[in-house]
Formats: sequence, C-alpha cells, structure tokens
Amino acid sequence: MKELLTLSLTGVFTMIADMFNLRKFVFPLALFGLAMTISWSIFDWDYHQNVYNMMQIDNYALAFTGVMCVTAIMWLMMSEHYFSKFPVITDRFALVFFALVGSLTMVSYTNLVMLFIGIEILSISLYVLAGSSKKDMSSSEAAFKYFLMGAFASGFLLFGIALIYGVTGSFDLLKIQSQLNALPASNSMVVCGVLMILIGLGFKLGAAPFHFWTPDVYQGSPIPVTAFMATIVKTAAIGAMYKIFLICFSLSSVTPIWGNIVAGMIILTLLIGNITAVAQTDAKRMLAFSSISHAGYVLLAVLCVNSVADNSILFYMASYSVATITAFMVLYIVNQAQDSTNIEAFKGLGKKNPLLAFAMTLALLSMAGIPPLAGFMGKYYIFINAISEGHLWIVLFAIIMSLVGVYYYFKIIIAMFFQENTDKENIALYKTDMLQNLLLIISCGLLLILGLFPQLVYNVL
Repeated sequence: MKELLTLSLTGVFTMIADMFNLRKFVFPLALFGLAMTISWSIFDWDYHQNVYNMMQIDNYALAFTGVMCVTAIMWLMMSEHYFSKFPVITDRFALVFFALVGSLTMVSYTNLVMLFIGIEILSISLYVLAGSSKKDMSSSEAAFKYFLMGAFASGFLLFGIALIYGVTGSFDLLKIQSQLNALPASNSMVVCGVLMILIGLGFKLGAAPFHFWTPDVYQGSPIPVTAFMATIVKTAAIGAMYKIFLICFSLSSVTPIWGNIVAGMIILTLLIGNITAVAQTDAKRMLAFSSISHAGYVLLAVLCVNSVADNSILFYMASYSVATITAFMVLYIVNQAQDSTNIEAFKGLGKKNPLLAFAMTLALLSMAGIPPLAGFMGKYYIFINAISEGHLWIVLFAIIMSLVGVYYYFKIIIAMFFQENTDKENIALYKTDMLQNLLLIISCGLLLILGLFPQLVYNVL
C-alpha cells in the first residue's frame, strides 16, 4: 500500500508545484518518488498485504512495480530534455505518475472492479499525454484515435466482467475461480466473458487483431510518450492479463477454448508485427510494429500459465523495456538533429556520435534476441517454457519470426555504420548532455548484465 500512496502523493505534489514556484524541484522530486517506491517494494518483499479484499500487494505485484519504476526512472532521464521546453511541466509529470498508479493497480488487483479502475486511470492519463504536443496535429490525431479505440476496448472489457459476474456472482478472483471450476465448458456466458476480457486486455497489450491503433498512435504521439506506451503500459497490461488467466481461467473448463484462441493471437501478432515492420522506412513506425511483435512473444507465457511463466514474463519485460527506452532515446536525439525519424536520418551516426550508435546497436540486437544480450535470455526463457508445455510448433514459428526481426533491425545498424549521409550536418547537433550520456551508459550496462547474469531478475518470484 505504501507504494501506491507514494506514487499518488508524488503525482499530487508535482501537479501543484507550479503554484508555489517549485518548477525546478519537479524533476528531482519525481526521481525521489520513484526511488522511494522501489525502496518500499524491497522492504515489503515477502510481506503480503491485503487491501480491503480489493488488492494484494504480494511479491508478484512488487516485482512488476519495481520493473515499472526502474523503467520510469530511465524514462524520466530520457524525457527531461523534452519536458524542459514546455512553459508548464507539472501537469505532464502528474499524468505520468497517475499512469503509474493505474499500472500498479493493474498488477495488484484481486477484484475485477479494481482491474477496470486501474486500466481507466492508466488510459485517461495516456489519452492526454498522447496529445500533449498541442501544436502538432499528428499528436492530436493520435490522442483522438487512442481515446476512441480505448473507449471501445474498455466497453468489451466491462461487458466481459459483467458476464463473469453474472455467472459467478462475484468480482473476487478466488471466488470466480472456485465457481468456474464447477461449470461445464459449454457455458456460453463464461466463454463470451473470457473472450471479451481477452479483447480488452489484448488491446492494451497491442496484440493482433486488436493492434490497429498501435502504429498510428505510436507515430503521432511525442517520442517520449511513445516510449512510455511501449514499455510501462505493456508491462502493466501483460501483468494484468497473466494474473487473471492464472488465477481464474487456467484450471477452468474453458481453458482449451481460450488456449486455442491465444495461440491464434500469438501467430497473428508475430506475423503481422514482423512482416509489416520489414516494409517500414520510418524508424518510429518500425519500432511500433516491433512492439506488436514483442506482444506475441510474451503472450507465449500467458498460454503456458505455470509456476515459472511469471518469471519469464518479468524478465522479458525488464529486458525489453531497457532496450526500448534506449532505442527511443537515440531516436529522440536523432529526430532533434535531423527533424526526421526516417531510417535514412541514422546514416553515418556511427562516426558522428559513436556512443549513440553503440547504444542503438545494443538495443536493436537485444530486441532481435542476439546473445549475450538481455533480449536473447528473455526469448530463451519464454521459448523453453513454451516447449516444456508442448507448444513446440508455435516456438518454431516464433524463432522464424525472430529471424525476420533481425533483418529489419539491421537496416538501422547498417545505416549507422555502413552508409554516409550526403548532407553536411553540423556534428554538434548530435552532442548529448550529461544526463543523456549517463542514461545511455546505464542502459548499455543493463543489457549486458541482464544477458550475462539473468538470475538477478529471473529468480525473484
């Protein structure tokens, strides 16, 4: 509970900071609030706290909270330069913390009402952040599209919750589990309820066929906001999805039904995400389709729902988040210099700023699953677990799609090191400040450390 209160109070304090002329303290206060939340998560480890039978602050919730807060610290380091150009920044920082409050709720709920509340807290904050670049029409368009599609997906989720409640008479996960175990697989209300919940959560995860919003919203939103969506939002979504399927639906009579549908979603997500990414010439849009494909990989753990799948999800999202923050950080700096997110804007970056090019290379290789980086171990744990559960053919397909991913990730790497830009840019445009350099060094170190010593994260649950 202390974690939730810390994030909430930090959000409130950042929101009112301008009233007391404390703008210069907002960024340090935000970092301090996140550091305190991580500290509480460590101190509360193995201490399970039930909050009014609506939330359970256990090791699962604390682990995901820790990953999201570490990601948020890296994200703030990336976004500090972006926020500094606005005359008012406190509202944007407050929205970020309120989104984190929703994310924490999504991984700690024990009642479906709290799941819905957490998703709405997260979503409303993101609708505003997506349109936070007021002078950019594409940002406003992204916010409008996200709002419409998000409201539509929330309707599906709420309808699914209502159907489950109609059958079981409860919103509590454990009570729902006991009721569903006694019902036949032919109960159409249960099947419809499970599928509608899957649709609602699949939208937040960006999994096909509920991914249509992702490329346009990711491309239209400001780069830092896109990075937030691709990391923290996805971590919260997969944490929420895995929890409800593990507790409520993994042992019920409808398991074969939703299992086959999730398997189909995995195939479709990997196919659409990777194949469409190959055709992209814009790096930001390519990373959007890459994000869709990673939703397919992590869905393999949801399909398995066993004693080690939660560790696989946690490690995968930790490694993926670090790589994604790094990639978007470099993309942001390149965009500032070139006013373009096209892959051609990366030409010659290896000579102009070796640190940026090196960090981008590590991030892309990690997302491609190249050893000894963290992304390789993330996919390894996911694939090994899926094979042990008898899903060999899906794993083989995922490996093939990973090879496709190597192709489009290498397009940026080739542009950085093996192509020259004919324009005469000033090399000073690519210089980074101390905070940005620190983030790049930390992220590169994390990608290597997590790849070489995965047990630091993998064995925590």
